[in-house]
Amino acid sequence: MTAVISASGLSKHYRGRAAVADVSFTVAPGRIVGLIGRNGAGKTTLLKAILGLTPYQGSLSVLGLDPNEQRDALMQQVAFIADTAVLPKWLRVSQALDYMEGIHAAFERPIAERFLQTTEIRRNSRVRELSKGMVTQLHLALVLAIRARLLVLDEPTLGLDLLTRRRFYDTLLSDYMDEQRTILVTTHQVEEIENILTDVLFIEQGRIVLDAQIETLGERFTQLLVHPDQLAAARALQPFSERRALGRSVLTFENVERQALAQLGDVSTPTVADLFVARLQPQNIDNGSLS
Repeated sequence: MTAVISASGLSKHYRGRAAVADVSFTVAPGRIVGLIGRNGAGKTTLLKAILGLTPYQGSLSVLGLDPNEQRDALMQQVAFIADTAVLPKWLRVSQALDYMEGIHAAFERPIAERFLQTTEIRRNSRVRELSKGMVTQLHLALVLAIRARLLVLDEPTLGLDLLTRRRFYDTLLSDYMDEQRTILVTTHQVEEIENILTDVLFIEQGRIVLDAQIETLGERFTQLLVHPDQLAAARALQPFSERRALGRSVLTFENVERQALAQLGDVSTPTVADLFVARLQPQNIDNGSLS
């Protein structure tokens, strides 16, 4: 199966600093991949490289095309929603729909219309008359209606309320996704999307620190809520992270047998959000105390 995105040794430097440092990964068709990292970790730079918006070093193929050399052809098969939706303030909603229908062969107006029916946006309203949340909703409707092979979402629901965010992701699954389409999404609202993700990429200081399928996380990682009298024994098994919750210690382990951990407390599979915190903010554990 041909990869939708294939990166090998991908790097990007700004003034001598590596925003993306020797990154290698692949994304298969039909996957929903969460690109998760802190502010400044390299997410936006990586997305820009994938979209052909910035030069880079190394090898990168998106839908079989070189983003730098074949960007025009690539953008016929890619849709992108940025965290700041910018639309002309004089434009009416109906005109935006007409415009997209006229310029993009892959735009399916009924999809946009169905999404807008779930909002309070009127077709004769101008963009300047819409709230920030409504402008974002309109932008989402326009881009989701492009039947692209790759959809790149950079904080797509920023500024939207909880109900609208959930409606957006429901629409994403029901009207967009199939086995041939792929989504790459960045968000700080990890808890809201982890149930739809198939894969995660954690990025920190320009490097991929975790590349995994969601279905394999339970085999690889274990979270342990330790019985107080078993803390020393649990630490001896070398967790890579420790934190306090509800007065008890929570330790996170990689590739440690659950049976051994179950004797020391309550075991569970960490959520993506828990794993992100544990992976990117590890604690140093030494001689029975945190340092």
